[in-house]
Amino acid sequence: MLTLAKMFSRACFGLAAASFAVLAAQPALAQSANATFFVTSTGIGNGGNLGGLAGADNHCQTLAQAAGLGAKTWHAYLSTQAADGKPAVNARDRIGKGPWQNSKGIVIAKDVAELHGTNNVNKETALTEKGGVVNGFVDTPNRHDILTGSQPDGTAFAGADDRTCKNWTSSTQGAAMVGHSDLNGPPTNPTVKSWNTAHPSRGPDGGCSQKDLISTGGDGLLYCFATN
Repeated sequence: MLTLAKMFSRACFGLAAASFAVLAAQPALAQSANATFFVTSTGIGNGGNLGGLAGADNHCQTLAQAAGLGAKTWHAYLSTQAADGKPAVNARDRIGKGPWQNSKGIVIAKDVAELHGTNNVNKETALTEKGGVVNGFVDTPNRHDILTGSQPDGTAFAGADDRTCKNWTSSTQGAAMVGHSDLNGPPTNPTVKSWNTAHPSRGPDGGCSQKDLISTGGDGLLYCFATN
């Protein structure tokens, strides 16, 4: 039979252990809340039809808030092409000034110039809002194709060739430029190591369906950046 002293001792030990666990978890939570860059853990699910830039931004914002990433404004790294009398929008102009870091506190770029130069985006750093690693070229299923619609310098494509699934409103015809979050892929692809301009989407449904995106190693995922 436990004495009163032993019961008190055990209760104190339990409280101390619980307090230690809470304190130990706090740095990780704080670090995650300071994240200013992530890859979406899920896509919208409608291929290249994201509901335009506003729909894509809302997806980033919703996932960020659900993951407790703080009161920030999140934008998807996406460009749009000039169409219907509207000028092109460059992904590089939508994401703030930096620096940007992932959920583990690792800086992927200090500013826009470094992001589009010698950045630190790779499979180990391009983590989701939950801190997870995105499946790459050697994994099953491969999900490394990230929608960008952008050239290597983060600007929109000119000309008639669609590289944005009709400015992120089509889930059938068109094509979207994607980047490889793991900087890996078939050796026959000379741009395989590009995080934002690896290759256009393609497929039997026209290039912009969810099935098309999955067939070439994607899932309609996005890069999200905190703009403030």
